[in-house]
Amino acid sequence: MHTLFSTILAAILLLSANVTLAASAISVLGKDYLFPNRIAGLPAKLSDFKDLQINTFKTSDGVKLAYWEAGRGRPLIFIPGWSSNGAEYINVIYLLSKQYHVYVLDLRNQGLSQRVEYGNRIARYAMDVKELATHLGLATADYCGWSMGASIMWSYMDLFGTNGIRKFVGIDEPVSIYSHADWPERERLDAGGMTTSPERMIAAFTKGTPANSLIVDMKVMERFTVMDSPYYQNSIGFAGTFIQNDPHYLSLVLFDHVMNDWRDVIRQKINVPTAIFTGEYSNNVPSQRWMQSVIPGAILFVYSKAEQGDHFLVFKNPVKFATDLGSFLEQ
Repeated sequence: MHTLFSTILAAILLLSANVTLAASAISVLGKDYLFPNRIAGLPAKLSDFKDLQINTFKTSDGVKLAYWEAGRGRPLIFIPGWSSNGAEYINVIYLLSKQYHVYVLDLRNQGLSQRVEYGNRIARYAMDVKELATHLGLATADYCGWSMGASIMWSYMDLFGTNGIRKFVGIDEPVSIYSHADWPERERLDAGGMTTSPERMIAAFTKGTPANSLIVDMKVMERFTVMDSPYYQNSIGFAGTFIQNDPHYLSLVLFDHVMNDWRDVIRQKINVPTAIFTGEYSNNVPSQRWMQSVIPGAILFVYSKAEQGDHFLVFKNPVKFATDLGSFLEQ
């Protein structure tokens, strides 16, 4: 009997070691937060969003990654862009969690995830996404990649195929950030090329080093600073209170990110229902139209300037985005 009891206890302990206990966001962050703008239909303070959790798991190469989650229903996984995090998705999570089980992964070296000097390649980030799905026990899910998050999902499909992806959404990411010197202008536009010097782009994005538009397209950074949306003010303020980015760690993935050209993957490997989002303020519109032309059945949403149609449309106009995304997912 003693031996049987010991065996059962050991099994229970082993099982519990692999289960992440749910943790409320407010307990993880340590305090409440009052959003600067009171907006009907959204929380006035963090504690109003009682369903929001922040949990963690460890990757196969030993990195502790955080993910934000709320809601019930079909799983919907968001992969943020470079330097972004789950806190910035607070409005989107709240709106979509009424219908879906929403997850937002904090990539390594971003958000609340661990800072490490290794594994800073888009392919490894794609593996992290796959390992998140395994950790959550998800055989299939809808995936939404914004900015660099779209590149991570292209890498995921290149490496693992689309068997675990029900539907895919990509938001305003160039097909190839690096613009080759021998490309004609049409090819540059279709690829979305926005720099001829990865090193200069990295310095501009991480250190604020000046760069002219012939070397680096700075439209993204210009639109980042335009704070004319109360939704955006709330999410940026919330993220800024709890997330401390380190430019050094953020820079580690950028060279690999800039130098990838995803045209072969987009042409040949995306065989699931796909939606693409962009906006009139973005210089990426031609590349997003190219993607729509080569992905069978792809749907393109182009937000107007009045609809906050720039690289940050998800956060500047979350109500419209959540509505459009939901409509696509339910088709």
